[in-house]
Amino acid sequence: MTKYSIIISSFGDKDSAKKAAKMLVEQQLAACVQLFPIESIYLWKDRITEDDEVVLLIKSKTERFEEITTFIKKIHSYEIPEIIQIPITDGLPQYLDWIDDCVVE
Repeated sequence: MTKYSIIISSFGDKDSAKKAAKMLVEQQLAACVQLFPIESIYLWKDRITEDDEVVLLIKSKTERFEEITTFIKKIHSYEIPEIIQIPITDGLPQYLDWIDDCVVE
């Protein structure tokens, strides 16, 4: 298992995405959260749906995934929020050290 991950989640509006991002960093669950406005086209309840969303790229430690998942599910407005973990297999050592410094265990 890798030590670091990027967790991806999408929110329906900028305000809720920004609030979640700030809380993740404040609670030291994430070192950094980047927000990107996107357009999504997806199948939901047998209908093709189009929405504007905000994607969060959450930089953290792999071991914090369950806590981040619990946090997102608690505050999220979606019935089934996107919560995906992508392992970081390598990176600039100083950057990874910075994640260590920011994300407490």
